[in-house]
Amino acid sequence: MESLYAVMDVLLPFEWLHYTFMKNALLAMLLIAPLFGLLGTMAVDNKMAFFSDALGHSALTGIAIGVVLGWENQMAAMLLFGVLWAVLITFVKHNSKMSADTIISVFSSTSIALGLVVLSRGGAFAKYSSVLVGDVLSVTQGDLLALLVTLIVTAGIWLALFNPLMLTSVNSPLARSRGIRSRMTEYAFTILVAVAVMVSIRWVGVMLINSLLILPAAASRNIAKNAAAYMRAAVLISLVCCVAGLVLSYYLNTSAGAAVVLLCAVVYFVTLPLRRK
Repeated sequence: MESLYAVMDVLLPFEWLHYTFMKNALLAMLLIAPLFGLLGTMAVDNKMAFFSDALGHSALTGIAIGVVLGWENQMAAMLLFGVLWAVLITFVKHNSKMSADTIISVFSSTSIALGLVVLSRGGAFAKYSSVLVGDVLSVTQGDLLALLVTLIVTAGIWLALFNPLMLTSVNSPLARSRGIRSRMTEYAFTILVAVAVMVSIRWVGVMLINSLLILPAAASRNIAKNAAAYMRAAVLISLVCCVAGLVLSYYLNTSAGAAVVLLCAVVYFVTLPLRRK
């Protein structure tokens, strides 16, 4: 990592990059941005805007379960519960007559309430409250490795799932007639989103994770003319807003995650009139 830091010092001789924690934060943003940019496009197309919000809330319950079971590794507990929660939401959605937004809202409310009940016993919630807003400045070298592995694996699975997912989102009966197992494809996608959310939640925060997933894709949809441009623009918007938000938060001394989300929102509203054209 020292050689990478040295290269960054030469190529990016900025004041805000003089600190190692800012270098780590920048690298984390460069890994998180394309991850959420890609996944967000399909989440928007499949009307799953609140799905990641429900998964973000379930992170609290995952931490709570880890505490109850005495697990030292919070990430393992969050990943396990997040994947199970994603599968359960998808299963209930396919086997219930209720609308998807109602089901997601039920699961979201249940998970955050259960997590708060367990973690707030004896007034101990204060030490877990940081997960609500996240702190990208706390990223370590080990965390960067985990994000890199997640990005590589996600990109590989995304390439395999893209065509089935796209056809399913456009016309599910047609997808089934072509031999695509639509439900299994959707399960795979929800698990992929769950892993991405849980790996990133400590640095983005429960309250902002959904916005980071949805806003770049929504802004991209305002200006893109085809699927390829849609994905490219979503990744680009996510990258630009993540880096600019990190820099802005340094000079304004504010939360990096909140600054990133606000910039994404600005891009969305600026591009919204272009959608009509």
